[in-house]
Formats: sequence, structure tokens, C-alpha cells
Amino acid sequence: MSKLDYTPTIGLEVHVELATKSKMFCGCKNAPHDSEPNQNVCPVCLAHPGTLPVPNQEAISFVLQFGEATRADHATFSEFDRKHYFYPDIPKAYQISQYAYPLLTGGMINGISITRVHLEEDTARNQHDKGNYSLVDFNRAGVPLMELVTEPVIHDAKTAGAFARELQLILRTLRIAEAQMERGEMRVEANVSVSADKNLGTKVEVKNLNSFRSVEAAIEYEILRQTTLLEAGGEVVQETRGWDEVKQRTYVQRSKETAKDYRYFPDPDIPKMDISREGTFSRVNERINNLPDKKRVKYSEIDLPIKQTEIIISSPDIDTFFAEFYQEASRIGRDKSFFQTAANYLTSDVLSHLASGASMGLSVEHYIELIDLVTEDKITSRVAKDVLAAVLVSNESPRAYAEGHSLLRSTDMASLGALVAEIMGENPQVVSEYRSGKLASLQFLIGQAMKKSRGTADPALLKEALLAGLDSK
Repeated sequence: MSKLDYTPTIGLEVHVELATKSKMFCGCKNAPHDSEPNQNVCPVCLAHPGTLPVPNQEAISFVLQFGEATRADHATFSEFDRKHYFYPDIPKAYQISQYAYPLLTGGMINGISITRVHLEEDTARNQHDKGNYSLVDFNRAGVPLMELVTEPVIHDAKTAGAFARELQLILRTLRIAEAQMERGEMRVEANVSVSADKNLGTKVEVKNLNSFRSVEAAIEYEILRQTTLLEAGGEVVQETRGWDEVKQRTYVQRSKETAKDYRYFPDPDIPKMDISREGTFSRVNERINNLPDKKRVKYSEIDLPIKQTEIIISSPDIDTFFAEFYQEASRIGRDKSFFQTAANYLTSDVLSHLASGASMGLSVEHYIELIDLVTEDKITSRVAKDVLAAVLVSNESPRAYAEGHSLLRSTDMASLGALVAEIMGENPQVVSEYRSGKLASLQFLIGQAMKKSRGTADPALLKEALLAGLDSK
């Protein structure tokens, strides 16, 4: 039987640290990445005897908002359960999670059906790089953790990666999570099986994938591993595997647990929850109207290329800025070409500025003013880059900056004539070559003139003046 006869089936489990002010069941600061270990802790998240957990209402609200954005079914009743297992990063020897009554069921992202979404607490962070012993940092213990489980309806690695990317965009749009995978704020686990018939194969879970590239690479590797194993007459074992980023392969961690192994039962210290929709979504409606899929439709109407749209909505700072820019520029009646010009500078110059670690020091009003200068031919595209670089830092009026530095487009033919005479005088050999029939020399002279004018000369008028000067002996 060839490899082509096997069908891979993939389901994803995604854990997301929610951006609440405090932890899930206590009042400790939610700052798991603070450099000083074990500073955001208290008797509750350290599991001291006699302490009682109190659910974080903000975390519950965040999950319900996510459900609204993904059209999930919203629970009216829910409860927290104890999930038992023994590990150094679980001080209680159980994790407070949800089993029988998740906050959300159903929903869809990128055409992929979601099974359920529930809340739980994150574990502490084990550190194994300090010698022949391990350390535990409890800053992360008790951080609100949203877990999403998809239906097993994905059949290739690229689709799985696209789902994870879209999920991250939605979380950031709703402002309920930063979801930075490299910091462990969003962790993907892939359940992968292959089968030669309609029945699902034996499932293998690949844990804690911390980049989109790792998600896709681990799934592709696991599909190949299982297929090769079956073709050789072997059997796939249900187990949990890790991903080795260096070797680009999965490795065995442990046999896969089942729900029975965790001995779930309702947490007796936390009351049952009757959940009302009232007041939950008052702050999220505007964000839902700006979800990634809606932005793609909106930006397609101004003819932005798909790749450029993805760059915009994938960068939180650019995304927020362009959304505000779009709203204001639409209000004052700017056309498609105006938006396209603005998007070009945002996805090149501004994006590079932000990538250097700098902040967005430019207001929407001043950016509109800059694009007006470009589209009205008041400054050249070359000058626009220089003006933008300056006002990104100072938030100065682009018009005032251009005027103050004599950067407005020069259309005075007398001034251009003087510039042409100067350039021709400095480059007699090139002038002679042009007059001898080497017409390509014209572009060199134009470039020299544009450089001397610091980009202010009108290119068309400059060319006209140069041709006139070159044609006169």
C-alpha cells in the first residue's frame, strides 16, 4: 500500500494565557514573565493549606467575548473541576480546570469547527538549566489559561498553521491576549493520526509547539513517521511526544493519559456558575466588527493586495493605526488610491521603523497630511520617505517639516534650468556620451540632479529641462 492511500487527521489543542490584570483564582499580579522569580505569589497560588480560590470574572468575560467572536454556544451553567496529576509545577497536586461544563461549545475559525473552550489555571515554570537540579518559578502558577479544542477535521499541516495564525489575530483584535508564541503565551498541541480507511487511526499528541513553523513541521514529520511505520507493518502507539526543534523530529515523552487518569470531580471550594450574557459584550462589539475576516473584506474594497492586507492585520501596531486611519480618511472622503499609497508606506517604511524597536510617534492626522502631500504632488515619493522618517519620531506636521527644510516639489523652470546647467557642467563626459548617441546617459544625469535637489525636483519637468539643455549646443 502506498503512502498516498493514507489520510492524515489532525485536531488541535491550544492554550492561551489571558491578559487579565490578576491571576485566575487569586489577586496576584498576572505577570508570568517578570525577571525576578517567585515575586507574584501568595498563599493561594502556592497552595497553602486552608486557602480558597476565587474565580477571576475578567477571565470568564474574556472567554465569553471570544465565544461571541467565533459564534460559539455560550454556557448558561458552568463549574470548575479538579484535574489530578503529580508534577513539581502543580503545588496542589491538581489543576483547577473545567471538564463536564465548559464555558463555550462549538464555534468556527477559518472553516475549522471548534469542539469546546474552557478556562483553567496555568502551571508554574520548571527550569532545568541550572545544574544537576531543577528550579520552579511560580510567577506563572495560576495565570488564567484558555484552552481551545478543535474537531479532528484538519488534514494537512498548512491548514493547521493557518488556523493557529488566525486564532492569534482574533485574540489580539479582541485584546484578551498577547498570544506571543515565543514567550509561551500561546502553546499549540497537535493530535495526529493516519488511516488507510474511514476509521480514525491511533492518535499521537505532539506537545507545546511554540511557533507556527514548529506546528507545521511537527505535523508533517509525524504524518511521515506514522505512515512509514504502518507501511513497514508496525503499529502506532497512543502516546505523547515532544518536538525537537534542532533535530526537526518528534520524540517520546510518555504514554497518553485519559480522562479517567486525571480523576476529575467538581471543585467543592468554588460555587457553581449561572452565567448571564447581560453586560458581558458591551465593550467587545466594536472589536468584533473589526475581526480579521471583516477587515479583509473591507480592505479588498479599496483594492489592497491580499499580502499587504495580511501584513497590516498581522502587526498589532500597524493594524490599530491603519484602522483609525481608514476611519478618519473615509470620513473626509479620500479615494482608493489615497489608501493604497498610505498602505505602501505603512507596510515598508513604518513597519521597518517599528521592527527596530521604535514606537509609533505619529498621529493619524499627520499621516493623512503626509499622504495628501504625496498624492497632491507637493512632495516626491523620495522626499516622502525622508519626511516620514523624521515625523515618525517627532510627530511634527509633515507640511511644516517639508517647508522648513525646503523639501516641497520644485516646479520652477528657471530653478530647474539652473540645476540642469550645474549638473551638465559637473559631468561633461556624460553629456558628450549622450550627444554621441548613448541615450542611457540621460538617466544618470537625472539621478544626479535628483540627488542634488534632495528629491525635490519634479521628475517630469526635470527630464524636460535636461533634454532641452542637452539638445542645445
